[in-house]
Amino acid sequence: MKSLPNISRSFNVKFDYTLYFTENLFSLKNSLFFDIMKSYDKKNKIKTLFVIDNGVYNSHDKIKYEIKNYCSKFSNKIELKKILIFKGGEIEKNSKNNLEKILKSINDENICRHSFVIVIGGGAIIDMVGYASTIAHRGVKLIRIPTTVLAQNDAAVGVKNSINEFGKKNFLGTFSPPHAIINDFNFLKTLDQRDWISGIAEAIKVALIKDSIFFDFIEKNSKLLAERNKNKMSYLIYKCAEIHMNHITNGGDPFENGSSRPLDFGHWSAHKLEHLTNYKLRHGEAVAIGMALDVTYSNMIGLLNQKDLTRILNVLEAIGFHIKIPIQTNVQIDNLLGGIQEFREHLGGKLTITLIKNIGTKIDVNKIDLKIMRNAITKLSVK
Repeated sequence: MKSLPNISRSFNVKFDYTLYFTENLFSLKNSLFFDIMKSYDKKNKIKTLFVIDNGVYNSHDKIKYEIKNYCSKFSNKIELKKILIFKGGEIEKNSKNNLEKILKSINDENICRHSFVIVIGGGAIIDMVGYASTIAHRGVKLIRIPTTVLAQNDAAVGVKNSINEFGKKNFLGTFSPPHAIINDFNFLKTLDQRDWISGIAEAIKVALIKDSIFFDFIEKNSKLLAERNKNKMSYLIYKCAEIHMNHITNGGDPFENGSSRPLDFGHWSAHKLEHLTNYKLRHGEAVAIGMALDVTYSNMIGLLNQKDLTRILNVLEAIGFHIKIPIQTNVQIDNLLGGIQEFREHLGGKLTITLIKNIGTKIDVNKIDLKIMRNAITKLSVK
């Protein structure tokens, strides 16, 4: 038989999604949500399935009523099929039962590829519902309405969706941009202090690797941020989200096919610490510790000067983070160091860890001196 030539083609897929800013999204005077629906399909009524974090539901006890009223007012465009209430928090991503309940509702309510799933909550439930939406019918439309600082400036802004499996954070997941993200500052008013400051860690992260001027802003306003100044926090969320979206759209690797993930600065140990503490640490709290560890290590190997190290640690503590690592024994340290290998496996390819050589400038390294890292962990460990 004559040898046949290979068939090779290439194609590009254009993705568009927008981050909107508003307050009181489901007020009958606010047409934003209706406008988003109408811009997607001017002629047909659109089926919607809402999934709400129970923390949001309990803190905003009228939200279910407001959504029903809103959809009723705009019933010519929006068909409300169901409102589901799910417990939020990272530990909920460990249960496949939650995933199956969401998928069952998508099936039972006949949510199709031209319907919308709308998730309202923190980063964990946004991850989980996003994953369900991506795998149902190979992808139904998703709108994210994040309700924490961390979700509004980081978790909901990206293109990743996931649940946890095999004791590993985000082991099962997809890359899929949402149709839209809507930041409503009103949801932040009811956050407890831990959740208020938790998201600031992600802003410090992007400032350290990409924008020294933004770090100066956080440093100068650390007290006001910790004291819940609305204007300062609004700017922090906006700037952090903008840097994040710019990285995704202009960084050349939106679906992370390479081995470098600069937006995961401080995360190799953060992910492991979340698991080791059974998710008692908030994600942002773990990231704050992870950054403290990596900048301490960077200083120990001569990469980061003492002045910058002191500035970074002082800002983390001024915001309200406890940067001591909550482990003590050699076994616990060994388990934490195991996070380096797990991080490499998660990325694929060779180990690539992002460090900083000065504030605003990152550097990728492909090897970690485990002895020095152990000393850094010991230095920051709870005594």
